[in-house]
Amino acid sequence: AWDVDENKYIDYVGTWGPAILGHADDDVLAAVSATMAKGTSFGAPCPLENELAKMVIDAVPSVEMVRFTNSGTEACMGMIRLVRAFTNREKVIKFEGCYHGHADSFLVQAGSGVATLGLPDSPGVPKSATQATYCAEYNNLESVKAIMDANKDEIAAIILEPVVGNSGFIKPDMEFLEGLRKLTEENGALLVFDEVMTGFRVSYGGAQEYFGIKPDVTTMGKVIGGGLPVGAYGGRKEIMEMVAPAGPMYQAGTLSGNPLAMTAGIETLKKLKQEGVHEELERKAKKLVDGICEAAKKHGHAISGDYAGGMFGWYFVEGPVKNFQEAAKSDAEKFGKWHRMMLERGVYLAPSLYEAGFMSMAHTDEDIEKTIAIADEVLSQL
Repeated sequence: AWDVDENKYIDYVGTWGPAILGHADDDVLAAVSATMAKGTSFGAPCPLENELAKMVIDAVPSVEMVRFTNSGTEACMGMIRLVRAFTNREKVIKFEGCYHGHADSFLVQAGSGVATLGLPDSPGVPKSATQATYCAEYNNLESVKAIMDANKDEIAAIILEPVVGNSGFIKPDMEFLEGLRKLTEENGALLVFDEVMTGFRVSYGGAQEYFGIKPDVTTMGKVIGGGLPVGAYGGRKEIMEMVAPAGPMYQAGTLSGNPLAMTAGIETLKKLKQEGVHEELERKAKKLVDGICEAAKKHGHAISGDYAGGMFGWYFVEGPVKNFQEAAKSDAEKFGKWHRMMLERGVYLAPSLYEAGFMSMAHTDEDIEKTIAIADEVLSQL
């Protein structure tokens, strides 16, 4: 990637996740160009929407029907309305440090940019919008049980990032995911995986395929639009049939499912479906994380890192990091110096310790080795 001054960078931000093929993939651009010549939007269903929908349904274990939107935030707005409509309950549980878009009801201890800017909650969000949103601690099943017990038969859904990418990078314990699945089934609540970030990135079928846990509803975005604005939510047929026009729950969008975004998504998924793609992404992510951590330890820095598929992260703190509170103990001052020094040397990492990194098919072993060598130099000076 290059900036406006023609400085060249090894980019691990990847437009915050969508650029899994790298920037400006030739095949994606050619397909979008051909589609554009026919029209950019029609405000009505098109065959391309059905084609991408079938690809998503075939890939994602929990999805039997899917509705496209224009962003991950829109997908999560539709999702929360859906789970409340289906269960006839209002209360939901989310987790500290998990981000589900900027809709009012989700901006509670939301990690990501909110945490980076020191805003625990956002001004402009009325108290009434978040009164039915409860926050539990990630990887702490007991904190979820306590909320469930205090709100018996009132919880519509438990919503989480199955790999947290908005508090840095935090993987779930299998016991935690299995416990959430059991809790929701026992209490008549729905389990929702927000896979806007992890979908088609940690594996072709998302985090639910990677960990083998099937939620009831899934939100998606980023990768499925191939770099164009897109979002989606899907799940079991009986749940999704609540959405209009099949059911009474209204949600719509003028540009939802537009042919340009659908085309970019289709061409991207075709490439991601090829054998060995996600294994290769994980191999490269592991190589980068291991190399950075080894260099940091060599120079006496506390560090912990991890990866899943084409997603990764590390913290300047002794690990492992299991939740947002532990992530917040990372050395923010050191991170700031680290980021600036890496950027000056041509490595573009997320400018927040509360954001994950992204590997792409375009990254080479040479890129990774160069990154590790630059990191070694920087870490020797921190």
